[in-house]
Amino acid sequence: MQIQSSVNLHIPVSAHSHIFLIGMMGSGKSYWAKQLAQKLKCGGYDLDYLIEMNEEKSIAEIFEEDGESYFRKAEAKVLRWFAEKKIFVLATGGGTPCFHENMEWMNKNGTTIWIDESIDVLAERLKPEKEHRPLIKNLSDNELKDFLSQKLAERRPFYSQSVIHLKDDDINLKNIVKLIGE
Repeated sequence: MQIQSSVNLHIPVSAHSHIFLIGMMGSGKSYWAKQLAQKLKCGGYDLDYLIEMNEEKSIAEIFEEDGESYFRKAEAKVLRWFAEKKIFVLATGGGTPCFHENMEWMNKNGTTIWIDESIDVLAERLKPEKEHRPLIKNLSDNELKDFLSQKLAERRPFYSQSVIHLKDDDINLKNIVKLIGE
């Protein structure tokens, strides 16, 4: 288990009232947001879902019709809306930390947790979901692993700015709760 910050992680959870889960697509951010929100008795949200509701179309449709640049601006706008919320856990999109200074904003406004699963685990989880994910929709299973490795290399500088970094077997509710000081 890695902790990547000088932040005092024994602060009561009320001080960590804004929790942002970051990591690659397929890492389980949405799953862990639900689990953690239930445990902390607070709102659990999925940023991609909120963007879809706000835009009234799927992420795939936004990418196809409006392009990635438009999507990233809409993503940053919905993310900033969380500054007004009191207590929440938010699962971000895989690319969220990499655009519009989102990582800096999340670190300034809450606690970031990098859910870091292996490329093999990500690829297995994503194979049946490719049709619904614009960035991997047209990739073969072999191309998927290469794509994930390349994306992770591009995103690692952003992800590594997270306050908490959980990897592989350390990714569980007990560890997350312990590290945020609940």
